[in-house]
This record gives sequence, C-alpha cells and structure tokens, in this order.
Amino acid sequence: MPVDQSLVGRVFPPTRAHPVTADHVAAFVAATGGEYDGGPAPATYPIVLAFEAMNAFLEAESLELHRIVHGEQRFAYERPVVPGDELTATLTVASLRQIGGNDIIGTTSQITDASGALVCSTSATLVHRGAA
Repeated sequence: MPVDQSLVGRVFPPTRAHPVTADHVAAFVAATGGEYDGGPAPATYPIVLAFEAMNAFLEAESLELHRIVHGEQRFAYERPVVPGDELTATLTVASLRQIGGNDIIGTTSQITDASGALVCSTSATLVHRGAA
C-alpha cells in the first residue's frame, strides 16, 4: 500500500535531547574504524540523531524498517558539533513520489542545540519498497 501523499510537509516531534560527550564521539569514531583525538565530532556524527528521528517517523507511520533502502544522505552545517552540545533533531517529510510500486520519500531534519540554534541540516532519500 503506497504511503499517503498527505505526509508531505508534515513535521514530526523532535527527538529526545542527545548529549554529545567525548565518549560518545569516540565510540562513534571507533565504530567507523577511526581514532578520536578530541575536538569537534566528525561531519557524519549527526546521523546518530537523524537516524533516531527517521525511526520515530517510521514507527509513527507504521512503516517497517526492513522495507526501507537508504538512498542518499546530505549534511549542511552552520557550525561543528562539539562535546558539550545537547542536540535534538526534528524531521519533516519534504517530498514523496511513487515509482514502480515503491515510495521515494525525501526527508529533512533540523539538528538544533539546547538554545534552539540550528547546528546542522540533513536531507535523506528513503526508498520504501512495496509489497512483493
């Protein structure tokens, strides 16, 4: 069953606050095969929040993760993410189209700090595979 077109423009509730600690950043870097020597988080670190926002969206819309193919991810920064930040992500469904029985869902997420200032914007393309 196709995803409802009325989702376009819908804004989902922000994620829970995510404290950025040196330990969290080090664990993220280690999981990607690197070593963290302090300073700002890697440019891909906000995926931690964007993925949480995406999972909340999928759950709210009863879309199964095993039917999702992650097609693209982009980040646009206002400033680096650094230990001491407390971040949240707010996901918006930006676009939706159906092709060959699949839903192509475009999302954006605004990553903000505890003061509400924009730190990073993300955009993702998700392919929701239709029933076989």
